[in-house]
Amino acid sequence: MALFLARRTAATALAALAAFATLATPARAQDYPSRAVRIIVPFAPGGSADVYGRFIAQRLQEALGQNFVIDNRPGGGSLIGTDAVAKAAPDGYTLLQNSITTHGVGPHLYSRLPYDPVKDFAPVSGLALLPLIMAVNADLPFKNVDDVVIFSKKNNVNFASSGNGCAPHMAAELFKSVTCAPLTPVPYKGSGPAVADLVGGRVQIMFDAAPSLIAHIRSGRLRVLGAASAERNRLLPEVPTFGELGYPKVAVSLWYGLLAPAATPKPVIEKLNREVLKALASADVREKLQAQGAEPMPGTPEAFGSFMQDEMAKWAPVVKQAGVKLD
Repeated sequence: MALFLARRTAATALAALAAFATLATPARAQDYPSRAVRIIVPFAPGGSADVYGRFIAQRLQEALGQNFVIDNRPGGGSLIGTDAVAKAAPDGYTLLQNSITTHGVGPHLYSRLPYDPVKDFAPVSGLALLPLIMAVNADLPFKNVDDVVIFSKKNNVNFASSGNGCAPHMAAELFKSVTCAPLTPVPYKGSGPAVADLVGGRVQIMFDAAPSLIAHIRSGRLRVLGAASAERNRLLPEVPTFGELGYPKVAVSLWYGLLAPAATPKPVIEKLNREVLKALASADVREKLQAQGAEPMPGTPEAFGSFMQDEMAKWAPVVKQAGVKLD
């Protein structure tokens, strides 16, 4: 009898504890955030990732009444900042602004990651899409994409990128895999010197976002042959998409999103998602993004999770064929 009562008392206590935990999670979400929230950006200040992160952080701060602080953690090809979030407490107070680098191309560039890109994170929402374009030096005789493909099979043609394994590099590798054009990669340390050599004629081709190239396009030093997006680029509406040109698989955008550590309470994720969607729907954020050549990327956590899975699956064979490794 005493044993039965002890077991019943223990069971009652466990049930009460479970009921309390069930009630406590929504309460915590309702009070969230009660202190400052860090958004780790695994890149240096000043780039597009940093700029977009600050747009969203400001709106979340205004909506939720607590500081949302951008914490730049560059290094290791984005591994350092990403790993910091993977290992952070799952309480909603440390978030990651992720990208095609961390959850698209990146997982295939390293033999071993210090985190699992799927299991260690909880999707919150997409933030922005920044479509890439293909530009060539205007002194070259290329008038269209087919000219590049034909010429490259008889002559050496180089393509510039802002670094090994970056989105512009992998966009060119994707173009190579689709067209069989034998282009030679020339990686630089950043977009600036790569664009300078493209304008100077030391390299022939580059994939990049329109804002990096548009001044030289308007000056007549560069010519754009295609937009690697589903629709024509907002900043260059006269340029056809690769789909229109017969190469629908050449579709590449820089993209950015928001993640939390895995096991972050679902109500916290949902609250963040609601506020991000409100921010992306606001006229001022949309205008700021579009002025940078980007488009808002709203959606549910589940939709963003599926998007990342598709991106990782898309880039796996491209990285393998290109033989690119960063370790």
